[in-house]
Amino acid sequence: MRQQNKIFALVDVNNCYVSCERLFDPSLHNVPVIVLSNNDGCAVARSQEAKDLGIKMGVPLFQIKDIVQKYNVKVLSSNYALYAEMSRRFHSVLSEFIGPEDQEIYSIDESFLELTSLAENYDLTEYAQVMRLRVLKWLGLPVCVGIGRTKTEAKIANHIAKKNNYLNGVCNLVDMDPCSAEKYYQEIEVGEVWGVGRKHSKKLQGMGINTVLDLACANDLEIRKQFSVVMARTVSELKGISCIEIEDAPPPKKQIVSSRSFGEKITDVNCLKEAISKYVQDATRRLRDENLICGCLIVFVQSSPFDKNNSYYSSSLTYEISDPTDSALILNRIAVDLVEKQFKEGVKFKKCGEILTELIDKDAHIPDMFIDHKSVELNENLMRAMEKAQAWFGNTKLAIGPCYLPNRTWSMNRANLSRNYFSVQGMLKVN
Repeated sequence: MRQQNKIFALVDVNNCYVSCERLFDPSLHNVPVIVLSNNDGCAVARSQEAKDLGIKMGVPLFQIKDIVQKYNVKVLSSNYALYAEMSRRFHSVLSEFIGPEDQEIYSIDESFLELTSLAENYDLTEYAQVMRLRVLKWLGLPVCVGIGRTKTEAKIANHIAKKNNYLNGVCNLVDMDPCSAEKYYQEIEVGEVWGVGRKHSKKLQGMGINTVLDLACANDLEIRKQFSVVMARTVSELKGISCIEIEDAPPPKKQIVSSRSFGEKITDVNCLKEAISKYVQDATRRLRDENLICGCLIVFVQSSPFDKNNSYYSSSLTYEISDPTDSALILNRIAVDLVEKQFKEGVKFKKCGEILTELIDKDAHIPDMFIDHKSVELNENLMRAMEKAQAWFGNTKLAIGPCYLPNRTWSMNRANLSRNYFSVQGMLKVN
Protein backbone atom coordinates (compact mmCIF):
# COMPACT_ATOMS: atom_id res chain seq x y z
CA MET A 1 0.00 0.00 0.00
CA ARG A 2 2.88 2.37 0.76
CA GLN A 3 4.51 3.96 -2.24
CA GLN A 4 8.02 5.37 -2.36
CA ASN A 5 9.96 7.47 -4.83
CA LYS A 6 7.03 9.75 -5.55
CA ILE A 7 7.16 13.52 -5.85
CA PHE A 8 4.25 15.85 -5.11
CA ALA A 9 3.72 19.61 -5.32
CA LEU A 10 1.20 21.76 -3.50
CA VAL A 11 0.35 25.01 -5.27
CA ASP A 12 -1.45 27.50 -3.03
CA VAL A 13 -2.70 31.05 -3.69
CA ASN A 14 -1.31 33.53 -1.17
CA ASN A 15 -4.07 35.22 0.85
CA CYS A 16 -6.53 34.07 -1.80
CA TYR A 17 -9.60 36.25 -1.12
CA VAL A 18 -7.50 39.38 -0.64
CA SER A 19 -5.44 38.63 -3.75
CA CYS A 20 -8.63 38.27 -5.84
CA GLU A 21 -9.92 41.61 -4.57
CA ARG A 22 -6.60 43.36 -5.21
CA LEU A 23 -6.53 42.12 -8.79
CA PHE A 24 -9.51 44.34 -9.68
CA ASP A 25 -8.91 47.16 -7.20
CA PRO A 26 -5.30 48.42 -7.25
CA SER A 27 -6.01 50.82 -4.35
CA LEU A 28 -5.93 47.75 -2.05
CA HIS A 29 -2.25 47.06 -2.74
CA ASN A 30 0.28 47.73 0.05
CA VAL A 31 -2.44 48.51 2.60
CA PRO A 32 -3.97 46.29 5.31
CA VAL A 33 -7.02 44.42 3.99
CA ILE A 34 -9.35 41.89 5.60
CA VAL A 35 -12.23 39.92 4.11
CA LEU A 36 -15.13 39.00 6.37
CA SER A 37 -17.26 35.86 6.71
CA ASN A 38 -21.03 35.66 6.24
CA ASN A 39 -22.94 38.61 7.66
CA ASP A 40 -19.65 40.48 7.97
CA GLY A 41 -18.86 38.57 11.13
CA CYS A 42 -15.21 37.43 11.33
CA ALA A 43 -11.98 37.93 9.43
CA VAL A 44 -11.49 34.92 7.13
CA ALA A 45 -8.73 36.38 4.95
CA ARG A 46 -5.99 38.89 5.74
CA SER A 47 -3.33 40.63 3.73
CA GLN A 48 0.21 40.42 5.06
CA GLU A 49 -0.10 44.04 6.19
CA ALA A 50 -3.17 43.09 8.26
CA LYS A 51 -1.37 40.10 9.74
CA ASP A 52 1.52 42.38 10.72
CA LEU A 53 -0.96 44.49 12.71
CA GLY A 54 -1.78 41.43 14.80
CA ILE A 55 -5.19 40.67 13.29
CA LYS A 56 -5.83 36.98 13.87
CA MET A 57 -7.68 34.54 11.63
CA GLY A 58 -11.33 34.21 12.63
CA VAL A 59 -11.40 37.20 14.99
CA PRO A 60 -14.84 38.93 15.09
CA LEU A 61 -14.92 42.37 13.48
CA PHE A 62 -16.27 44.09 16.60
CA GLN A 63 -13.19 43.00 18.54
CA ILE A 64 -10.76 44.73 16.16
CA LYS A 65 -12.69 47.92 15.37
CA ASP A 66 -10.05 50.02 17.14
CA ILE A 67 -7.28 48.53 14.97
CA VAL A 68 -9.38 48.96 11.83
CA GLN A 69 -9.99 52.65 12.57
CA LYS A 70 -6.48 53.44 13.79
CA TYR A 71 -4.67 51.90 10.82
CA ASN A 72 -7.37 52.48 8.18
CA VAL A 73 -7.76 48.77 7.48
CA LYS A 74 -9.83 48.09 4.36
CA VAL A 75 -12.74 45.83 5.26
CA LEU A 76 -14.50 43.78 2.56
CA SER A 77 -17.42 41.36 2.52
CA SER A 78 -16.90 37.92 0.98
CA ASN A 79 -17.53 37.96 -2.77
CA TYR A 80 -18.06 34.26 -3.41
CA ALA A 81 -18.92 34.64 -7.10
CA LEU A 82 -15.60 36.39 -7.74
CA TYR A 83 -13.54 33.87 -5.74
CA ALA A 84 -15.21 30.86 -7.38
CA GLU A 85 -14.45 32.10 -10.89
CA MET A 86 -10.83 32.96 -10.06
CA SER A 87 -10.48 29.52 -8.46
CA ARG A 88 -11.74 27.84 -11.61
CA ARG A 89 -9.19 29.73 -13.71
CA PHE A 90 -6.38 29.01 -11.25
CA HIS A 91 -6.93 25.24 -11.34
CA SER A 92 -7.37 25.38 -15.11
CA VAL A 93 -3.95 27.02 -15.60
CA LEU A 94 -2.30 24.35 -13.44
CA SER A 95 -3.98 21.58 -15.45
CA GLU A 96 -1.85 22.57 -18.44
CA PHE A 97 1.30 21.47 -16.62
CA ILE A 98 0.15 17.98 -15.67
CA GLY A 99 -2.14 15.16 -16.78
CA PRO A 100 -5.69 15.11 -15.34
CA GLU A 101 -4.92 11.97 -13.36
CA ASP A 102 -2.05 13.79 -11.61
CA GLN A 103 -4.01 16.81 -10.33
CA GLU A 104 -6.12 16.93 -7.19
CA ILE A 105 -8.16 20.09 -6.58
CA TYR A 106 -7.85 20.16 -2.82
CA SER A 107 -9.64 23.44 -2.09
CA ILE A 108 -10.67 26.73 -3.68
CA ASP A 109 -7.04 27.92 -3.65
CA GLU A 110 -4.96 24.73 -3.42
CA SER A 111 -4.01 22.00 -5.88
CA PHE A 112 -1.90 18.90 -5.35
CA LEU A 113 0.12 17.83 -8.39
CA GLU A 114 2.07 14.60 -8.77
CA LEU A 115 5.35 15.39 -10.51
CA THR A 116 6.94 11.92 -10.35
CA SER A 117 6.87 11.38 -14.13
CA LEU A 118 8.50 14.78 -14.76
CA ALA A 119 11.47 14.38 -12.45
CA GLU A 120 13.75 12.69 -15.01
CA ASN A 121 13.33 15.37 -17.66
CA TYR A 122 12.88 18.61 -15.70
CA ASP A 123 14.47 20.55 -12.91
CA LEU A 124 11.38 20.60 -10.67
CA THR A 125 12.32 23.85 -8.94
CA GLU A 126 12.52 25.60 -12.30
CA TYR A 127 9.32 23.86 -13.44
CA ALA A 128 7.55 25.13 -10.32
CA GLN A 129 8.81 28.66 -11.01
CA VAL A 130 7.33 28.48 -14.51
CA MET A 131 3.97 27.48 -13.01
CA ARG A 132 4.14 30.22 -10.40
CA LEU A 133 5.01 32.93 -12.92
CA ARG A 134 2.34 31.81 -15.39
CA VAL A 135 -0.40 32.00 -12.75
CA LEU A 136 0.88 35.46 -11.81
CA LYS A 137 1.07 36.66 -15.42
CA TRP A 138 -2.20 35.19 -16.67
CA LEU A 139 -4.34 35.66 -13.56
CA GLY A 140 -2.50 38.17 -11.41
CA LEU A 141 -2.57 35.78 -8.43
CA PRO A 142 0.57 35.28 -6.31
CA VAL A 143 1.16 31.62 -5.44
CA CYS A 144 3.72 29.52 -3.59
CA VAL A 145 4.77 25.98 -4.51
CA GLY A 146 5.94 23.31 -2.10
CA ILE A 147 7.57 20.12 -3.41
CA GLY A 148 8.05 16.96 -1.37
CA ARG A 149 8.21 13.17 -1.52
CA THR A 150 4.72 12.98 0.00
CA LYS A 151 1.63 15.19 0.10
CA THR A 152 2.33 16.02 3.75
CA GLU A 153 5.90 17.02 2.89
CA ALA A 154 4.60 19.16 0.02
CA LYS A 155 2.27 20.92 2.47
CA ILE A 156 5.15 21.67 4.82
CA ALA A 157 7.30 22.81 1.89
CA ASN A 158 4.58 25.23 0.84
CA HIS A 159 4.49 26.63 4.37
CA ILE A 160 8.28 27.12 4.26
CA ALA A 161 8.01 28.87 0.87
CA LYS A 162 5.42 31.31 2.24
CA LYS A 163 7.45 32.16 5.35
CA ASN A 164 10.83 32.65 3.62
CA ASN A 165 10.87 35.29 0.87
CA TYR A 166 14.42 34.41 -0.22
CA LEU A 167 13.08 31.10 -1.63
CA ASN A 168 11.22 33.15 -4.24
CA GLY A 169 7.93 31.29 -3.79
CA VAL A 170 9.22 27.72 -4.28
CA CYS A 171 10.54 25.27 -1.66
CA ASN A 172 11.79 21.93 -2.99
CA LEU A 173 12.42 19.56 -0.08
CA VAL A 174 13.23 16.70 -2.46
CA ASP A 175 16.44 18.35 -3.67
CA MET A 176 17.22 20.19 -0.44
CA ASP A 177 20.18 19.24 1.71
CA PRO A 178 18.80 17.08 4.59
CA CYS A 179 20.50 19.27 7.20
CA SER A 180 18.81 22.38 5.80
CA ALA A 181 15.45 20.60 5.78
CA GLU A 182 15.95 19.57 9.42
CA LYS A 183 16.69 23.18 10.33
CA TYR A 184 13.36 24.28 8.84
CA TYR A 185 11.55 21.43 10.58
CA GLN A 186 13.00 22.47 13.95
CA GLU A 187 11.54 25.97 13.53
CA ILE A 188 7.97 24.92 12.65
CA GLU A 189 5.46 24.09 15.37
CA VAL A 190 3.91 20.63 15.17
CA GLY A 191 0.44 22.16 14.84
CA GLU A 192 1.35 23.32 11.31
CA VAL A 193 1.50 19.71 10.07
CA TRP A 194 -1.37 18.78 7.75
CA GLY A 195 -3.96 16.82 9.72
CA VAL A 196 -2.57 17.43 13.22
CA GLY A 197 -4.85 20.25 14.33
CA ARG A 198 -5.11 22.08 17.64
CA LYS A 199 -6.45 19.17 19.71
CA HIS A 200 -3.78 16.68 18.65
CA SER A 201 -1.12 19.40 18.89
CA LYS A 202 -1.70 19.78 22.63
CA LYS A 203 -1.49 16.04 23.20
CA LEU A 204 1.70 15.77 21.13
CA GLN A 205 3.28 18.62 23.07
CA GLY A 206 2.43 16.75 26.26
CA MET A 207 4.51 13.89 24.85
CA GLY A 208 7.44 16.22 24.20
CA ILE A 209 6.72 16.49 20.46
CA ASN A 210 6.78 20.23 19.81
CA THR A 211 8.14 20.66 16.28
CA VAL A 212 7.76 19.07 12.87
CA LEU A 213 11.19 17.47 13.33
CA ASP A 214 10.08 15.92 16.62
CA LEU A 215 7.06 14.35 14.91
CA ALA A 216 9.11 13.15 11.93
CA CYS A 217 11.46 11.38 14.36
CA ALA A 218 8.65 9.86 16.44
CA ASN A 219 8.01 6.13 16.65
CA ASP A 220 5.24 5.10 14.24
CA LEU A 221 3.91 2.34 16.50
CA GLU A 222 3.78 4.57 19.57
CA ILE A 223 1.98 7.31 17.62
CA ARG A 224 -0.51 4.78 16.29
CA LYS A 225 -1.11 3.50 19.82
CA GLN A 226 -1.64 6.98 21.27
CA PHE A 227 -3.64 8.39 18.34
CA SER A 228 -4.73 6.42 15.28
CA VAL A 229 -3.54 4.89 12.04
CA VAL A 230 -4.14 8.27 10.38
CA MET A 231 -1.59 10.02 12.61
CA ALA A 232 0.83 7.12 12.07
CA ARG A 233 0.52 7.72 8.32
CA THR A 234 1.32 11.38 8.88
CA VAL A 235 4.56 10.40 10.62
CA SER A 236 5.42 8.05 7.75
CA GLU A 237 4.72 10.83 5.25
CA LEU A 238 7.07 13.16 7.12
CA LYS A 239 9.72 10.45 6.78
CA GLY A 240 9.23 10.46 3.00
CA ILE A 241 7.01 7.36 2.71
CA SER A 242 4.00 8.22 0.56
CA CYS A 243 0.75 6.90 2.06
CA ILE A 244 -1.78 9.35 0.57
CA GLU A 245 -2.41 9.15 -3.15
CA ILE A 246 -3.60 11.86 -5.54
CA GLU A 247 -7.40 11.84 -5.80
CA ASP A 248 -7.87 12.86 -9.41
CA ALA A 249 -11.61 12.11 -9.32
CA PRO A 250 -13.47 13.79 -6.44
CA PRO A 251 -15.66 11.41 -4.42
CA PRO A 252 -19.36 11.57 -5.27
CA LYS A 253 -21.32 14.05 -3.21
CA LYS A 254 -23.40 12.60 -0.41
CA GLN A 255 -25.34 15.79 0.18
CA ILE A 256 -25.62 19.44 -0.83
CA VAL A 257 -26.16 21.98 1.93
CA SER A 258 -27.31 25.56 1.46
CA SER A 259 -27.91 27.79 4.46
CA ARG A 260 -27.11 31.25 5.77
CA SER A 261 -27.65 33.29 8.89
CA PHE A 262 -29.97 36.23 8.30
CA GLY A 263 -28.81 39.82 8.31
CA GLU A 264 -31.42 40.50 10.99
CA LYS A 265 -33.83 38.33 12.94
CA ILE A 266 -37.14 37.70 11.21
CA THR A 267 -40.59 36.86 12.58
CA ASP A 268 -42.59 36.79 9.35
CA VAL A 269 -43.36 33.44 7.68
CA ASN A 270 -43.21 34.96 4.19
CA CYS A 271 -39.63 36.16 4.79
CA LEU A 272 -38.73 32.68 5.94
CA LYS A 273 -40.28 31.20 2.78
CA GLU A 274 -38.35 33.64 0.59
CA ALA A 275 -35.07 32.70 2.25
CA ILE A 276 -35.56 28.94 1.92
CA SER A 277 -36.64 29.44 -1.70
CA LYS A 278 -33.33 31.13 -2.51
CA TYR A 279 -31.30 28.45 -0.76
CA VAL A 280 -33.16 25.68 -2.59
CA GLN A 281 -32.58 27.34 -5.96
CA ASP A 282 -28.87 27.82 -5.18
CA ALA A 283 -28.59 24.15 -4.15
CA THR A 284 -30.50 22.93 -7.19
CA ARG A 285 -28.09 24.79 -9.45
CA ARG A 286 -25.21 22.88 -7.85
CA LEU A 287 -27.21 19.65 -8.09
CA ARG A 288 -27.69 20.06 -11.84
CA ASP A 289 -24.07 21.10 -12.36
CA GLU A 290 -23.07 17.73 -10.84
CA ASN A 291 -25.66 15.89 -12.99
CA LEU A 292 -27.35 14.51 -9.88
CA ILE A 293 -30.94 14.08 -8.74
CA CYS A 294 -32.23 14.27 -5.19
CA GLY A 295 -34.26 11.65 -3.32
CA CYS A 296 -34.59 13.38 0.04
CA LEU A 297 -34.93 16.99 1.20
CA ILE A 298 -34.26 18.18 4.76
CA VAL A 299 -35.27 21.70 5.84
CA PHE A 300 -34.26 23.25 9.15
CA VAL A 301 -34.96 26.54 10.94
CA GLN A 302 -33.57 27.99 14.14
CA SER A 303 -33.38 31.07 16.32
CA SER A 304 -30.15 32.41 17.76
CA PRO A 305 -28.60 30.19 20.46
CA PHE A 306 -26.85 33.29 21.84
CA ASP A 307 -30.03 35.32 22.44
CA LYS A 308 -30.32 35.51 26.24
CA ASN A 309 -33.72 37.23 26.09
CA ASN A 310 -35.57 34.55 24.10
CA SER A 311 -35.86 30.78 24.27
CA TYR A 312 -33.89 28.87 21.69
CA TYR A 313 -35.97 27.22 18.98
CA SER A 314 -34.74 24.69 16.44
CA SER A 315 -36.66 22.39 14.12
CA SER A 316 -35.92 20.05 11.22
CA LEU A 317 -38.23 18.14 8.87
CA THR A 318 -37.42 15.52 6.23
CA TYR A 319 -39.30 14.76 3.02
CA GLU A 320 -38.65 11.55 1.06
CA ILE A 321 -39.14 12.15 -2.68
CA SER A 322 -40.70 9.13 -4.36
CA ASP A 323 -39.43 10.18 -7.78
CA PRO A 324 -35.90 11.67 -7.36
CA THR A 325 -35.68 15.03 -9.10
CA ASP A 326 -33.49 18.00 -9.98
CA SER A 327 -36.41 20.33 -10.65
CA ALA A 328 -36.13 23.58 -8.71
CA LEU A 329 -39.90 24.01 -8.89
CA ILE A 330 -40.62 20.67 -7.24
CA LEU A 331 -37.92 21.04 -4.59
CA ASN A 332 -38.94 24.64 -3.90
CA ARG A 333 -42.58 23.65 -3.40
CA ILE A 334 -41.59 20.94 -0.91
CA ALA A 335 -39.18 23.23 0.98
CA VAL A 336 -41.67 26.09 1.33
CA ASP A 337 -44.29 23.65 2.65
CA LEU A 338 -41.81 22.28 5.22
CA VAL A 339 -40.86 25.77 6.39
CA GLU A 340 -44.52 26.68 6.86
CA LYS A 341 -45.00 23.62 9.07
CA GLN A 342 -42.02 24.62 11.23
CA PHE A 343 -42.89 28.29 11.58
CA LYS A 344 -43.78 29.36 15.10
CA GLU A 345 -45.32 32.68 16.07
CA GLY A 346 -43.18 34.83 18.32
CA VAL A 347 -39.89 33.12 17.42
CA LYS A 348 -37.15 35.42 16.12
CA PHE A 349 -35.56 33.27 13.44
CA LYS A 350 -31.85 33.77 12.78
CA LYS A 351 -31.11 30.99 10.30
CA CYS A 352 -32.67 28.46 7.97
CA GLY A 353 -31.36 26.06 5.38
CA GLU A 354 -31.85 22.89 3.43
CA ILE A 355 -29.96 19.67 2.75
CA LEU A 356 -30.34 17.74 -0.49
CA THR A 357 -29.44 14.13 0.24
CA GLU A 358 -29.85 10.61 -1.21
CA LEU A 359 -28.18 11.94 -4.34
CA ILE A 360 -28.15 9.74 -7.45
CA ASP A 361 -26.30 9.98 -10.75
CA LYS A 362 -28.93 11.27 -13.16
CA ASP A 363 -27.73 9.17 -16.10
CA ALA A 364 -27.65 5.97 -14.04
CA HIS A 365 -31.10 6.39 -12.50
CA ILE A 366 -33.84 4.00 -13.64
CA PRO A 367 -37.19 5.75 -13.09
CA ASP A 368 -40.33 4.02 -11.89
CA MET A 369 -42.34 2.69 -14.83
CA PHE A 370 -45.51 4.36 -13.52
CA ILE A 371 -44.20 7.93 -13.26
CA ASP A 372 -45.60 10.69 -15.45
CA HIS A 373 -42.83 10.85 -18.06
CA LYS A 374 -44.48 13.81 -19.82
CA SER A 375 -44.39 15.84 -16.61
CA VAL A 376 -40.71 14.96 -16.10
CA GLU A 377 -39.91 16.08 -19.63
CA LEU A 378 -41.80 19.35 -19.19
CA ASN A 379 -39.92 20.08 -15.93
CA GLU A 380 -36.59 19.37 -17.62
CA ASN A 381 -37.41 21.69 -20.54
CA LEU A 382 -38.47 24.41 -18.13
CA MET A 383 -35.26 24.08 -16.11
CA ARG A 384 -33.13 24.29 -19.26
CA ALA A 385 -34.99 27.40 -20.37
CA MET A 386 -34.46 29.02 -16.95
CA GLU A 387 -30.79 28.16 -16.97
CA LYS A 388 -30.31 29.59 -20.44
CA ALA A 389 -32.00 32.85 -19.43
CA GLN A 390 -29.95 33.05 -16.23
CA ALA A 391 -26.74 32.42 -18.16
CA TRP A 392 -27.51 35.43 -20.35
CA PHE A 393 -29.05 37.83 -17.84
CA GLY A 394 -27.95 36.61 -14.40
CA ASN A 395 -29.71 34.71 -11.63
CA THR A 396 -31.56 37.77 -10.38
CA LYS A 397 -33.50 38.35 -13.60
CA LEU A 398 -35.47 35.09 -13.61
CA ALA A 399 -36.18 33.03 -10.52
CA ILE A 400 -38.94 31.36 -8.53
CA GLY A 401 -40.58 33.99 -6.35
CA PRO A 402 -39.14 37.32 -5.16
CA CYS A 403 -36.15 35.91 -3.26
CA TYR A 404 -33.52 37.43 -5.59
CA LEU A 405 -34.97 40.94 -5.44
CA PRO A 406 -32.71 43.45 -3.63
CA ASN A 407 -33.00 44.61 -0.02
CA ARG A 408 -34.69 41.55 1.46
CA THR A 409 -34.92 41.77 5.25
CA TRP A 410 -33.38 38.31 5.64
CA SER A 411 -30.42 38.87 3.29
CA MET A 412 -26.89 38.57 4.66
CA ASN A 413 -25.15 41.74 5.79
CA ARG A 414 -22.58 42.40 3.08
CA ALA A 415 -22.05 46.11 3.52
CA ASN A 416 -18.63 46.13 1.86
CA LEU A 417 -19.24 43.76 -1.04
CA SER A 418 -17.23 44.38 -4.20
CA ARG A 419 -18.98 43.80 -7.49
CA ASN A 420 -18.88 40.59 -9.49
CA TYR A 421 -16.44 41.59 -12.21
CA PHE A 422 -17.42 38.55 -14.30
CA SER A 423 -21.07 39.59 -14.65
CA VAL A 424 -22.45 41.89 -17.35
CA GLN A 425 -23.39 44.50 -14.75
CA GLY A 426 -20.08 44.30 -12.87
CA MET A 427 -17.58 44.29 -15.73
CA LEU A 428 -14.81 46.86 -15.58
CA LYS A 429 -15.23 49.67 -18.09
CA VAL A 430 -12.23 51.09 -19.95
CA ASN A 431 -12.65 54.76 -20.80
